[in-house]
Amino acid sequence: MNQASTVSDVIAAHFDALTRAEKQLATSLLDNYPVSGLGSITTVAENAGVSTPTVARMVQKIGFRGFPDFQASLHHELEATLSNPIAKHDRWAANAPGTHILNRFADAIMNNMRDTLSQIETADFDGAAALVADRKRDVYVVGGRITKALADYLFTHLQVVRPGVTQIAANASAWPHYVLNMKAGDVLVLFDIRRYEQEMEALARTARQGGVEIILFTDQWASPVAKLATRIFRVHIEAPSAWDSSVVTLFIVEALIEAVQSSGWAQTRDRMKALEGLFEESRLFRKPR
Repeated sequence: MNQASTVSDVIAAHFDALTRAEKQLATSLLDNYPVSGLGSITTVAENAGVSTPTVARMVQKIGFRGFPDFQASLHHELEATLSNPIAKHDRWAANAPGTHILNRFADAIMNNMRDTLSQIETADFDGAAALVADRKRDVYVVGGRITKALADYLFTHLQVVRPGVTQIAANASAWPHYVLNMKAGDVLVLFDIRRYEQEMEALARTARQGGVEIILFTDQWASPVAKLATRIFRVHIEAPSAWDSSVVTLFIVEALIEAVQSSGWAQTRDRMKALEGLFEESRLFRKPR
């Protein structure tokens, strides 16, 4: 299996070549991924309504040596998504090369950039930009404990680019008030990386039930919110650190801001001109004397 791919990626890539029974199994595995693949081979077969030999054949057809190898990949993937900062640090430290930390970080970030861009279709990016740029839709932005900084960055720029942008407070108890104002067709941009926050999934589910389009920024393993999202950016985030890297996520965010800005530049320019006038009145920025 390609190191940059998840088991779900592999299943999806082979889906069209599977038999009817194997497709039934694949759908069952993806519906409650990855938990649906963690039971015994008999349990997995029964849950999918197929035979045990079908399970054994399918996992080999998609590139695994057998069911134990398939499950080992699932367990490794699950362990990676649940890693806390201490576990991440120890894993990196045990295998750290003897180069300077700047070089180790640069190598990791460049790998993240390459792997992320190889998985993003330009049509998907353009579709997300079109949703955010559509001024008939209100846009809501929310992030988690760490990713709220990225959400704030996106919000700060979007509120200059277009009207109707709201940043949802980090306090989950306030979310129902924001959802109350959401209309079918509005857009929720949500950030959720590994150690996924339960409140994010609850917010996304409620918003989706109301017809809100969800754009998700997540990691390579994909937050549970992915099942509810209209557009998904799966960003590679590994770094030689106790913390995940946000560099590539910020890169995608900045590209999205520019795409939205360019699509309605005439209106955005008028907003910027008005904003600059307000800055002048408030004397917010220092001027050379």
